[in-house]
Amino acid sequence: MNNNNDIRWQQRFQNFNKAFKYLQDTLTIKDPSDAERAGIIQFYEVAFELAWKTLKDFLTAEGFSVKSPREAIKTAFQNGYINKGDLWINALDSRNLSAHTYDEAMARELVQNIKTIYFPLLKDFEEWGKQKIKE
Repeated sequence: MNNNNDIRWQQRFQNFNKAFKYLQDTLTIKDPSDAERAGIIQFYEVAFELAWKTLKDFLTAEGFSVKSPREAIKTAFQNGYINKGDLWINALDSRNLSAHTYDEAMARELVQNIKTIYFPLLKDFEEWGKQKIKE
């Protein structure tokens, strides 16, 4: 690996960890208010954005050339760096929808999906990143 690219993905991963911890903390709120739901969604958007960008930087360090989030996810999945590629694509689609649309029913559904599907996916990613840094 190129040392600069190696450092870049690790720095991005550190930023992901910070955003992930904020998301983790907000998910402990029972029966969140509208403002708290908006915060959960925002922390999810930031954590997910940093996750795919970390993947992109990691893949670049590994010699791949990827430009978009979808391409980074597909390449990482095809090469065995992440699991559950379909859930990653769903998470990306949800992130894109939440960034451009707001409606209360969608927000409630998204928060539920964040808690039950996307947070565990990001938790797995956190574990993957920690393991890769040790290697």
